[in-house]
Amino acid sequence: MSCVTYDVNNRVARILLNRPSVLNAIDDEMPAALAAAVARADADPDVHVMILAGAGSAFCAGYDLKYYAEGNGSGDVTQPMPWDPIKDYRFMWTNTQHFMSLWRAMKPVICKVHGVAVAGGSDIALCADLTIMAEDAQIGYMPARVWGCPTTAMWVYRLGAERAKRMLFTGDKISGREAADMGLVLKAVPADDLDDEVEALAARMASVPINQLAMQKMVINQAIEATGMMETQRLATLFDGITRHSPEGLNFKTRAEDLGWKTAVRERDEGTFDWTENVPLPKRNR
Repeated sequence: MSCVTYDVNNRVARILLNRPSVLNAIDDEMPAALAAAVARADADPDVHVMILAGAGSAFCAGYDLKYYAEGNGSGDVTQPMPWDPIKDYRFMWTNTQHFMSLWRAMKPVICKVHGVAVAGGSDIALCADLTIMAEDAQIGYMPARVWGCPTTAMWVYRLGAERAKRMLFTGDKISGREAADMGLVLKAVPADDLDDEVEALAARMASVPINQLAMQKMVINQAIEATGMMETQRLATLFDGITRHSPEGLNFKTRAEDLGWKTAVRERDEGTFDWTENVPLPKRNR
């Protein structure tokens, strides 16, 4: 079964992240499959708009930590020391560019978020042109606490400096309602209304000629890219590799290997472990 599925109907291409048994967690194949589906839609003269969604109970839970942290996935995510930063950069920059295919596509992309869009899943969702969430869905980049830096840097471009710092200094998850109020996403609607809301917006946009849609997108994107987006993403991608090979990052991976990734993630997200000293935090410091 493909990790990304593709369908076209009424001028709308529907791209579906399709690993529902693991909340559509990202593995080695998904980024390239996503980019291929976007390229297919972008080249199809019958497609005006894309909708990106996730199968099952969530949009995307980020990188598959059972695959990458508890094990080692392809071997590119955490290398033996001394590590090769260019090998790491090449791997992560490729994934970043696959996610950014949503941004670079000439045609607009609407991302529909239910369940969670967290960690690397938030990177994907925030690369879309318009993101609509269920009010009870959650979005956040918890690896900002340890073992990650969002390589697309879309938090700052959507939120501005102070609100981006609020999210990335804490690694908190927020609801769709709060994300909309903050300006991170276009809007949040009751979960039962999410499909209808996204379909109505896509249908409205699909009535516009492709060349008009492309020109508006190109002008708006250029205004953002002129601020130095590419340079910011290169720095973020380098930093992402450093976070995974820092003493704290290596301690996190060892903890995941020894106790399982669910335990390591819980300790990270709850702030109950000192990753520098590699010991649980005293209760008074939590």
